[in-house]
Amino acid sequence: MYFLSGWPKRLLCPVGSPAEPPFHIQTDSQRAFFAVLAPAHLSIWYSRPSVLIVTYKELAKSSSQFGSYKQVEWRPDSTMIAVSTANGYILFFHIVSARGEKYLYEPVYPKGSPQVKGTPHFKEEQYAPSLHLEMKKVLDLQAPIISLQSMLEDLLVATSDGLLHLIHWEGMTNGRKAINLRTVPFSVDLQSSRAGSFLGFEDVHIKDMEYCATLDGFAVVFNDGRVGFITPMSSRFTAELRGVWAQDVVDGTCVAVNNKYRLMAFGCVSGSVQVYTIDNTTGAMQLSHKLELTPKQYPDIWNKTGAVKLIKWSPDNSVVMVTWEYGGLSLWSVFGAQLICTLGGDFAYRSDGTKKEPLKISSMSWGAEGYHLWVISGFGSQNADVESDIKSSANQPGILQFQFIKSALTVNPCMSNQEQVLLQGEDRLYLNCGDASQAQNPRNSSAHSEHKPIREKSPFSDGSLDSQGLSTLLGHRHWHVVQISSTYLESNWPIRFSAIDKLGQNVAVVGKFGFAHYSLLTKKWKLFGNITQEQNMIVTGGLAWWNDFIVLACYNLNDHQEELRVYLRTSNLDNAFAHVTKVQAETLLLSVFRDMVILFRADCSICLYSIERKTDGLNTTASIQVLQEVSMSRYIPHPFLVVSVTLTSVRTETGITLKMPHQACDAESIMLNLAGQLIMMQRDRSGPQIREKDNSPNQRKLLPFCPPVVLAQSVENVWTTCRANKQKRHLLEALWLSCGGAGMKVWLPLFPRDHRKPHSFLSRRIMLPFHINIYPLAVLFEDALVLGAVNDTLLYDCLYTRGNAKEQLEVLFPFCVVERTSQIYLHHILRQLLVRNLGEQALLLAQSCAALPYFPHVLELMLHEVLEEEATSREPIPDPLLPTVAKFITEFPLFLQTVVHCARKTEYALWNYLFAAVGNPKDLFEECLMAQDLDTAASYLIILQNMEVPAVSRQHATLLFNTALEQGKWDLCRHMIRFLKAIGSGESETPPPTPTTQEPSSGGGFEFFRNRSISLSQSAETLPASKLNLQKTLSMPSGPSGKRWSKDSDSAENMYIDMMLWRHARRLLEEVRLKDLGCFAAQLGFELIGWLCKERTRAARVEDFVIALKRLHKDFLWPFPVIPISSISSPFKNGKYRIGGGEQLLKSQSADPFLNLEMDAGMPRAPRSQSWLGIGSIGSTHQEIDTASSHGPQTQDAFLSPLLNKGDECSIGSATDLTETSSMVDGDWMMVDENFSTLSLTQSELEHISMELASKGPHKSQVQLRYLLHIFMEAGCLDWCIVIGLILREPSIINQVFGLTQSSEVDGEMLQNIKTGLHAIDRWASTDCPGYKPFLNVIKPQLQRLSDIAEEQIQPEAFQPANKVPEQAASPRAEESRSSACHSISPPGEAGNSSAASWTEGPMAGSQEEEPFQDGTYDCTVS
Repeated sequence: MYFLSGWPKRLLCPVGSPAEPPFHIQTDSQRAFFAVLAPAHLSIWYSRPSVLIVTYKELAKSSSQFGSYKQVEWRPDSTMIAVSTANGYILFFHIVSARGEKYLYEPVYPKGSPQVKGTPHFKEEQYAPSLHLEMKKVLDLQAPIISLQSMLEDLLVATSDGLLHLIHWEGMTNGRKAINLRTVPFSVDLQSSRAGSFLGFEDVHIKDMEYCATLDGFAVVFNDGRVGFITPMSSRFTAELRGVWAQDVVDGTCVAVNNKYRLMAFGCVSGSVQVYTIDNTTGAMQLSHKLELTPKQYPDIWNKTGAVKLIKWSPDNSVVMVTWEYGGLSLWSVFGAQLICTLGGDFAYRSDGTKKEPLKISSMSWGAEGYHLWVISGFGSQNADVESDIKSSANQPGILQFQFIKSALTVNPCMSNQEQVLLQGEDRLYLNCGDASQAQNPRNSSAHSEHKPIREKSPFSDGSLDSQGLSTLLGHRHWHVVQISSTYLESNWPIRFSAIDKLGQNVAVVGKFGFAHYSLLTKKWKLFGNITQEQNMIVTGGLAWWNDFIVLACYNLNDHQEELRVYLRTSNLDNAFAHVTKVQAETLLLSVFRDMVILFRADCSICLYSIERKTDGLNTTASIQVLQEVSMSRYIPHPFLVVSVTLTSVRTETGITLKMPHQACDAESIMLNLAGQLIMMQRDRSGPQIREKDNSPNQRKLLPFCPPVVLAQSVENVWTTCRANKQKRHLLEALWLSCGGAGMKVWLPLFPRDHRKPHSFLSRRIMLPFHINIYPLAVLFEDALVLGAVNDTLLYDCLYTRGNAKEQLEVLFPFCVVERTSQIYLHHILRQLLVRNLGEQALLLAQSCAALPYFPHVLELMLHEVLEEEATSREPIPDPLLPTVAKFITEFPLFLQTVVHCARKTEYALWNYLFAAVGNPKDLFEECLMAQDLDTAASYLIILQNMEVPAVSRQHATLLFNTALEQGKWDLCRHMIRFLKAIGSGESETPPPTPTTQEPSSGGGFEFFRNRSISLSQSAETLPASKLNLQKTLSMPSGPSGKRWSKDSDSAENMYIDMMLWRHARRLLEEVRLKDLGCFAAQLGFELIGWLCKERTRAARVEDFVIALKRLHKDFLWPFPVIPISSISSPFKNGKYRIGGGEQLLKSQSADPFLNLEMDAGMPRAPRSQSWLGIGSIGSTHQEIDTASSHGPQTQDAFLSPLLNKGDECSIGSATDLTETSSMVDGDWMMVDENFSTLSLTQSELEHISMELASKGPHKSQVQLRYLLHIFMEAGCLDWCIVIGLILREPSIINQVFGLTQSSEVDGEMLQNIKTGLHAIDRWASTDCPGYKPFLNVIKPQLQRLSDIAEEQIQPEAFQPANKVPEQAASPRAEESRSSACHSISPPGEAGNSSAASWTEGPMAGSQEEEPFQDGTYDCTVS
């Protein structure tokens, strides 16, 4: 409602002015002037600019006669001031304009400034007037004066002898009357007051009093602490007076009245403020509410504040400021919601934690429109050194000025049908509607129905399809601040009203005269072109937006006429473009509903108008017609009491019972907030229904209204919407009320399910109260959110040293900022419905909101709050709500997550109570496993670990671990390993936190071990590869995945975990899931090589080579090889290569195509330094090239890849994509001479090459297969190496394996298995996959050799790797060794990335020397 802004200002008196500190301040009725009292001085200050105008100093002689000044009171027209003195005198001063100079301060404009000087009222606004004070009259009342009160044309004075003096401002003596309080009868209510008792004590007098115009009487506090209300029994105050007691108050100290809400706030010695109202029927005083600090919020100060010292209501009567003897300020809304208190937080403590002295206040007064609070602070009781500091620094009386920002709702309640929060300061507006460019399209009802599925489809959805409410209204915590046009402010300060349109794109403000509006899109203000037109209108009843029009009620000063005007935003701001309608009486309130305008007038009547857009030619205007007038004078005692009036479509009967369904959205009822009572008047449908005539819809007769019904008490604000949404009828047809300290209420419609006939005994609406933690300023209806604002504070005292700045305001006070805030309220409503056994309605409401992104949080909050309340209750609960809430939550798929999240956020002591209601955690855990929701199951495991014996949690953990392994949830697996170890070792280590939602593991690659880079030779992709081995010094990874293996490796617990990991690995191998095995080993740091060595003859044996080969093709997206039709004859010109049965290719044949191609291309031999295929320079000897290739087609395939690719990016999509295998990522390809592209190839050659390319899988799969190949080679699982060699179709791998079979380590059984397997593949290839036949033919001699070894069982020692290497294996190895050296320089980081398919090669690759090598050389380096 009201929020502090920035630091307070200190106003200093001009140099040479009196040094007496002021102690009392009082503003006039217009809040333009402030009277400030010191013991012998009366000063007048001006409000804007805040300057001292004149000071009257009492002479020493008369000062000793009168005594020091005590209180001051203004005459309502600001022409006179009455001052009471200590010795019982009243001094009357006249305020007159100075003769010589009219203005004391004038603004100075630079030359050529566009400021207009000749306009009316301009100088009065801009200049501080020059005034004189003249003492006109002294009145002696012969008793100390306790209280002064101005009442219209009279001054009421209470003296300590128990008399009330009524004194006229003019002709004071004749009209003077004194009333003895002892003659006023007091009673509990006015009905029995004739027999009321009198104040039976001699020394009873009034301590404080204030006149209440709307109650026509005085709220009084007596010196004995009793409080009451005195009212005249007839219209004249001089007539007989009657008094009413407030029975419960005996320690009253002060009083303040709120005229708009008819409230009397009495301060008490206890520190609380009791707010009373008068019962309309009996006239008794009724306690409305209390304002008191709670021990929960202010544990160290709540009962130490001392007595209430001052209470002041704001000018708009919407907030009240309270201060205590102890010091400090607190601000409360009209019905008791606390907004600010300076006794806690940064106000009370310095940044180093030490406590500050609270600010002691001796007097305070609100400035114009409540933007400022003028405070006179008393530093009296602070410790001595502070006092001396203050005296030494310019010891002048200072006035503090606190600055406030307030909600537009306080003055313009028609803003309550908007979804934006709009705050107004004295020179700026704060909006929460984000960037106007985002809010181009209005909010539509389908926004939420689209919202959810899109979010499910893409985890990266940015929520751009959220309704305007969520994306722009909750966009960020900062305000959109609009500075009000200074030109407009200069002559029209202060801003009285402000309004924002539905879309949050335009704002309008009203100052003293006229109005101005601003577009957030163009960032420009629009003012009246003719300033005289602006100065001739005073807006009276607020303003509102209707589409592109501004609707306002104003008083025309020229014609002395009340008017209703409509201005088009897009046209110039001029009366020529306005539509003007004359109005009978002054308009107090205005509101717009759909295409209707509703006015509340000073004669207590309500008038409805229709408004429509009219376009005649180029001009667009709005036309307004009167629809209906309703007199409310019977129900409204005083027009000023009406806080807000609005039209709504809310009604007591639901749409089903209406006779005409189209009327469901009509303006059904008028909602009137009468001094906090919400009154509803519905249309009367009991009479005959009038049919609408088709020809004249505008002339239709509107139904009359029923007598009013009171819906609620203590209402501050009302929100309703005119939108309709079938999915969210509960929320959109509800009425939302803000009730101050009592929280909020919602008047919710109840709908029968499936359009069944409603029960006659069921109410059609229900009023549900609920508490929220913020002050509500707007309601987002569909989003089930309340928007608000809250004060935040920032300390800057560290910028000042303690010594020199004791009374710097920046040290005494924190800097105040206003922050946006919001709160969910849906869980409160669901809970209230469940309490009232309206579970079906709760379900309908919840289902309509299930698509909201925070709906899971709503269910969790509801469960948590009910659990906390019931489980911690000291009394037994007769009808617990928790089982009902638990049953309700089971209706939603999020039930399991909701329960476990709630449990994790609740203390352990309450778990038994919770699970008694929701079910056994073991059962819930099993439900999670069945639903495949492993992350939630992991959370339940933590619950089980705390509630069950270790054996049970281990059993469930094992279940979850196995399932997580199966599903490849590696994060969860790592957590589970830690968890199982923690259970086993009995560590006090807490179990794993709930894992975050598992990201879909990169379905392609394994993540390579974290802390090392494996650089595999890529030439295998391009050139025939020799055997792939790793250096023997293979170390296990360190880091998170590796630690598990080093610590306590011999403990039983590790054994238990290892057994499970081994079992899983065995299953993966048995099911031929090599890809999953690779992921498993890489992610969990599983020591695959060591395990495979042990399992070489058991699980790691290939049972069926054909099935294994097929499965690898499928898993790695690797295409089966095909034979092109044209390749039955040789594709190459020389014709030397034929796919013949079993014919072995000679080395000389394989080398010729290189040379022939080179000659055909006419390739220049000059650039010898260029690296060519990583083999060496082009000018290499015939022998080098000869050695470099073992099989022609394979080599040429790699060699021609640039021609086919032209630099395409490597894609890891479909397996048959030509660009995937032969990508340009390999750096050396770039260095081939451009002339190379001039090669002429026949159709058959191209076809052959493309077939070769198409028969390779994705690059990623290739990297993974080579990784697995090296693992199996290292572990000695040669049968798996054969299978991988077959799928890669690289004879070098087969050669390498056959080379290894000649060592002593290989047992005969494995040789036999390989032989059998290869024969099986040969048979399968002959029948099902002839594409494999050429490759099988190439390796047939080796197979024959293998058979011989297996049969002869020659002694293994005969095969010495160093000198007896078969020639077939030798040639590829040399090439591979050279190539691998070039790859070992790849950056170490790249190999670790599972999706990094691009390893670049260094340019120095070609300059590598050919090295001699042995059988034991490993060419896959580990960095």
